[in-house]
Amino acid sequence: MIVATGRLVALAFRRLGQTPVIGEMFAGVLLGPSLLGQVFPAIEARLFPAASLPPLHLISQLGVVLFMFVVGMDVDVDRLRRRAGATVLISNAGIIVPFALGVWLSVYLHERYAPPGVPFLTFALFIGTAMSITAFPVLARILAERRLTGTELGNLALGCAAIDDVTAWCLLALVLAFSRGEGLTAPLVAVALAGIVAVIAFAVVRPRASRLFGGADSGGLPPRTLFSALLFLLALALSTEAIGVHAVFGAFLAGVAVGGADGLREPLRRTIEPLTSTLLLPLFFAFSGLRTDVGSLSPQSWVACGMVLLAAIAGKFGAVTAAARLQGTAWCESIALGALMNTRGLMELVVLNIGYDLGILSPQMYTMMVIMALTTTFMAGPVLAALARKVSSFQSPVSSSLNTGNW
Repeated sequence: MIVATGRLVALAFRRLGQTPVIGEMFAGVLLGPSLLGQVFPAIEARLFPAASLPPLHLISQLGVVLFMFVVGMDVDVDRLRRRAGATVLISNAGIIVPFALGVWLSVYLHERYAPPGVPFLTFALFIGTAMSITAFPVLARILAERRLTGTELGNLALGCAAIDDVTAWCLLALVLAFSRGEGLTAPLVAVALAGIVAVIAFAVVRPRASRLFGGADSGGLPPRTLFSALLFLLALALSTEAIGVHAVFGAFLAGVAVGGADGLREPLRRTIEPLTSTLLLPLFFAFSGLRTDVGSLSPQSWVACGMVLLAAIAGKFGAVTAAARLQGTAWCESIALGALMNTRGLMELVVLNIGYDLGILSPQMYTMMVIMALTTTFMAGPVLAALARKVSSFQSPVSSSLNTGNW
């Protein structure tokens, strides 16, 4: 039921001009108490009895770990290094402004929606970090579907998103270590140990990835190579989990390290991604949807949800657009870049589920943040479509990226 519903809703959203992953995210919410539980509570109880939730959670976490590994492989470190100077202002604006707005808004949210016993600083830092996330994989898929990959706008968006996500994951590592530690000593030790793991992945493993893991041949990916890569992935995920950060952080680092072997990226993706995207991630979406109960929000909660949404859009979409414009980028490209960076998608759900599992988010706060993630991700398609229609009426092209053929 989970897999079939995810596929059907994804196809429906594709017809609406949206990337399929947005439909899969919505499908998870539809299968939960927000819709199925309201209309057919007996069917929801039959599909998702309490005893099924721990195994569902375990399998979905495996899917997220594999997904983050593939995301890590997609981070082009060389391109990131080359374009760091050109994108640092825009990416920093996309981190600092939403982070600050999230912390500021937490002054209102903490007393009303934080779980009992959660300190304000932990809650505020987590909300700020969650506001700063950009869905790098969704952004890359949108660029590919609209034939913007390789254009000036596409390269700028990928560079900004990569810097944005790496920074946001480092912030998340700090917040998670802080939330699990006593005082400041334990979090700082955890972050230092996570930094050592990152240095090993970047400086030791990545330059030697081809020699350490082997390579693909004409027959595909050899079992030994797949075994070595998965063993390394699980080892790093276990390491960061044991340190007190989170397994997904280690999985991301493992992907960046293995991505150093250029010949392995595509074969590993072809091997891992089909099972992950067709089975494991829909289970994750369904599990996230079971935690999302839109009907539980009171009128006051909907006001708070609107505040969260406004802060998220102003902080990411507004700040990135303004920063790009200040660097001399044309208005249409600046708005397009803001819309792309505003997508939060699956990455946001991963972060929110971490916060929920650790008790940092209450059910109501979790639901509000999921609504924000879905809305901001949904926005990108209509904004880009509107810009495409507007560009076609220009007398002179604004940029090589902004012509109707590329949109």
